Amino acid sequence: MEFTILPVTPYQQNCSLVWDADGVAALIDPGGETERLLDEVSRRKLVLASVLLTHGHLDHVGAALELRERLGIPIIGPQRDEAFWLDSLPQQAELFGFPPAKAFTPDRWLEDGDTVDVGAIRFDVLHCPGHTPGHVVFYDASARLAFVGDVLFKGSIGRSDFPRGNHRALVAAIREKLFPLGDDVRFVPGHGAMSSFGHERRDNPFVGDAAG
Repeated sequence: MEFTILPVTPYQQNCSLVWDADGVAALIDPGGETERLLDEVSRRKLVLASVLLTHGHLDHVGAALELRERLGIPIIGPQRDEAFWLDSLPQQAELFGFPPAKAFTPDRWLEDGDTVDVGAIRFDVLHCPGHTPGHVVFYDASARLAFVGDVLFKGSIGRSDFPRGNHRALVAAIREKLFPLGDDVRFVPGHGAMSSFGHERRDNPFVGDAAG
């Protein structure tokens, strides 16, 4: 698998473009700036096959519906408990000063243990609630790489003060689902720099070994 990170929107959300050796590609969490994302797909001569969503916050899904409508590609994820966030996209856009957004339903809801294929790439799906109730993580075991959305960051963790957030569930998801994947696993967070689970297990003040 190859990938590049494309920060979008004023929130600098990490949209990830991933592709296999044959150029079959997906966009993970396309939060906005549709033309810029499509220009990158075209520049790399890729075939965009799907949109993958970790959760339903506007800065992660803002371009998803337009991509589906323009290209006829499916929106996959998140877990179905995110429906209330996706239904509230018009209100989210107004609240945060984004362009108008429409509510939508994904073509496929995901559950813990599912797999998602992007050409030759296979992602394992981990349901990791806490930041939002239906948040999922996409993990490529062969690449030792995870796309974790807003669950975990370099030196921090996701907020849990949104509606239906749960701090205890968030910490449990990180410690019981992500860290056991291995210290060598790198991850792309929803915002900011990449890190590894080992680094965060050792040094993260919120969920690291020293945090108790």
